[in-house]
Amino acid sequence: MSDSKQVNDPKHWKNVFRRQTSRITRWLHIYLSMISFAIVLFFSVTGITLNHADYFQAKTTTTQEKGTLKPEWVNNKDTNLVAKLNIAEYFRNTFSVKGAVSDFRIDDAQVSIAYKGPGYEADAFIDRQTGAFELSQTRTGFVGFINDLHKGRDTGKIWSWVIDIAAVLMVLISLTGLILLLFIKKKKTSGLILAVVGLLIMYVVYRMWGQ
Repeated sequence: MSDSKQVNDPKHWKNVFRRQTSRITRWLHIYLSMISFAIVLFFSVTGITLNHADYFQAKTTTTQEKGTLKPEWVNNKDTNLVAKLNIAEYFRNTFSVKGAVSDFRIDDAQVSIAYKGPGYEADAFIDRQTGAFELSQTRTGFVGFINDLHKGRDTGKIWSWVIDIAAVLMVLISLTGLILLLFIKKKKTSGLILAVVGLLIMYVVYRMWGQ
């Protein structure tokens, strides 16, 4: 067939489109898989530790501290003048408290502040007259830390973005894998049957244990 006839032949362009689509999809599937390998592995492993929490028990440790901070930070009658930032940073700098401030309460006799992070929480109670405080820090160990990361609990906005990116990557990997399957004639039928079976299993699980 001459070049001019090839150009005008719809089958030619159809084959070109198929080859280009297959090439681009294969490239995306490979490199997206490599980029997301660590993320997918992490969520797979932590899925097991969460599902078998009794076996992978988190080791919880609690420490207690006592002391006194500057009374003028807390004993002002006007609660708007309580030095919230100074108090929060005092515990961070003095006792290496971590996590974000999740709660700050001012009562007539007491100020309380709570910090929370993955696998970690701290609570301090401060006497408004004297500045005397009690601080407790609770750590759930490495397993508790990674489990909280998996759940996105007390992890902040940055990790929330990581979870969203991981979800998008998993969707793209699944879709590019499905598209690649359509180009493999010998495996296409059996692969699609298995995909449908997987969907049916998920539907049955939903009907049995879902809402």
